[in-house]
Amino acid sequence: MTAIALVSDYMTRDLITLSPETEINHAMNLLLNNRISGAPVLDASGQLVGVLSKKDCLKAALEASYYRDWGRTVASYMTTQVETVEAGMDILAVTEAFLKSHYRRFPVFENGQLVGQISRADVLRAMNDNWS
Repeated sequence: MTAIALVSDYMTRDLITLSPETEINHAMNLLLNNRISGAPVLDASGQLVGVLSKKDCLKAALEASYYRDWGRTVASYMTTQVETVEAGMDILAVTEAFLKSHYRRFPVFENGQLVGQISRADVLRAMNDNWS
């Protein structure tokens, strides 16, 4: 029997991160230009304080259309109740976590440090690689 794949085998390690002080319009452009659905938000000490998703950016865009001003920051829109997973979790466990959550990606931690991010697409690729 083959070992079950781990989150660390399929997660993205090269992360685009944001700061709470980043202007929302700049953050939205980073997500769009890099074709990602969300990014971790780190404070000045490198600690995870939130996640900004395209859905969060939609709220900002709608407000900007009403007020004709993008003037707010990532901190105004980011999700602060963040669900995370561990790098050592197996793919089946993270699949179950995705099925119970509305999030499309989870920040990945190892030894208390942010080491990557895993998306639904990453998990589907893992499932396909391991069971097809």
